Amino acid sequence: MSVRVIIGAQWGDEGKGKIVDMLSDKTEFVVRYQGGANAGHTLKFDGKTFVLHLIPSGIFRKNTTCVIANGVVVDPEALLEEIKSVKELGADPEKSLIISEAAHVILPYHKLLDTVREKSRGSNKIGTTGRGIGPAYMQKTSRMGIRMMDLLDEKVLEEKIISNLEYTNCLLQNMFDEKPVEAGPLFEEVCKYGKILSPYIKDTGAILRDAYDEGRNILLEGAQGVLLDIDHGTYPYVTSSSPTSGGACIGSGLPPSSLEHIMGITKAYCTRVGNGPFPTELENAEGEKIRKSGGEFGATTGRPRRCGWLDLVALRYAVRVNGINELTITKLDVLDMFASIRACTAYKIDGEETRDFPLDPKKMEKIKPVFREFKGWQTSISNCKSFEDLPEEARTYMKFIEEYVQVPLVVVSTGPGREETIRI
Repeated sequence: MSVRVIIGAQWGDEGKGKIVDMLSDKTEFVVRYQGGANAGHTLKFDGKTFVLHLIPSGIFRKNTTCVIANGVVVDPEALLEEIKSVKELGADPEKSLIISEAAHVILPYHKLLDTVREKSRGSNKIGTTGRGIGPAYMQKTSRMGIRMMDLLDEKVLEEKIISNLEYTNCLLQNMFDEKPVEAGPLFEEVCKYGKILSPYIKDTGAILRDAYDEGRNILLEGAQGVLLDIDHGTYPYVTSSSPTSGGACIGSGLPPSSLEHIMGITKAYCTRVGNGPFPTELENAEGEKIRKSGGEFGATTGRPRRCGWLDLVALRYAVRVNGINELTITKLDVLDMFASIRACTAYKIDGEETRDFPLDPKKMEKIKPVFREFKGWQTSISNCKSFEDLPEEARTYMKFIEEYVQVPLVVVSTGPGREETIRI
């Protein structure tokens, strides 16, 4: 029996989708436990590239059940489009996908609220994707959210839509000078979604707990990363949920005691999408070189990602917050061309050196990263099949990372394909 949670140990976009896909070959349940369609998990195999947003990354494995759990906020329109896409690519979601009846629903007015609120921030924009994630979580915590189970009861659904629109339209008209949303057409649209999705909607918490009791293998897949966590990230430039290992339990219905393996995924460098602090950012030719080599553009939005050297202070923080006990390094091949590579080993704040990651924005603004330089390997590593096959310089770099965070390295990704992976 094994329960493993996959944690993004940076600001998201660490390559979690590829690792989940790789591990799902021996996993019976793959579970998305938070976030929404703002996530983009990219898979590449058989010469094809697939981008998933809501459906877990195990959907192309025949013997795996994919679960969209209670902690996710689900956009029915986006989900139906994604179901259609994976079916066209050979997956069988009717057989292998289930959705929690307790997962909250994103409706068109959530996306509208998201867009107009971000626009109203002016120069203080958060960098939201406009997918309605934040407003949906806000209404969830305000105890006025609509859940997947409500889509199966038209009377309850109609009452909730009318009630929610009283509040939402008040905001839209009086705060943002927008037209109100009509309840009737929206209700009819959502009813259609409910009828199509009804076979997928289950009590996934009970299903997962039974699977755990039976000793079956379960893989919990997070979206975004620790540094975007609503509590433990670079607030307010964060997501609206908890991508941590603690969030995995809340968002799936499994107990904390079930988590045996907590795998942290980190790139061999750092990236960030949107606004917010980024101590090791490279706003120069080196940063652009990483961006182009790594294809660092958002899988969901297409936005260019900000790029920088690996931040080991932030990675150590992620390890400690989550209890990470396995480490995976992705996109090591992106650094193939560099003659020298740097990693941040400490911060200087007001002249004092620290290895602690601050959450105070004023301290974040003052950070001066302390770097250690490593010799690059300047050769392609994509054909390396074992850790020993890698150039000595690459092994030295990774061993230093492993020793710094005190977590064993178990996987190294040397390219985007399934086969371009070294298991240690």
